[in-house]
Amino acid sequence: MSSRREQILAHIASTLGSTAGITTVYRSRMEAFSRDEAPAMVVEPIGDNGRQYSTCKIDWTLQVAVVVHTRGAVSDTLADPIIVSAHSLLMADRTLGGLAIDIMPTATDWQRDKADLASLWMVNSYEIRYRTAAADLETA
Repeated sequence: MSSRREQILAHIASTLGSTAGITTVYRSRMEAFSRDEAPAMVVEPIGDNGRQYSTCKIDWTLQVAVVVHTRGAVSDTLADPIIVSAHSLLMADRTLGGLAIDIMPTATDWQRDKADLASLWMVNSYEIRYRTAAADLETA
């Protein structure tokens, strides 16, 4: 089995597989994209903080980046409908299939490659609250 955190990340990647305008969603891709792979999407964790909820439960706040990579003359305009579709998919079930308490968008950051100005990384951050048993990261 895997941790509740990894279950949530896998669920997000699977859900985003239906995003309009994207053919592939990567989970924490580490290699560079070739020019012909855009548009593409990457789901990766940013951070995870826990605090005691009760003597046997921990409340967690997981920050997740949903990154859309586009390439084109107006790459931010190309990314916009992809983000709209992805956001709708994520917010349709705010419990992420019962794995989370809630999901909330927190920030969007546009990052351009200075060596390739047609390339854009649109980083959309989400905060996911979930709960685990204090002694077991797999179950709530």
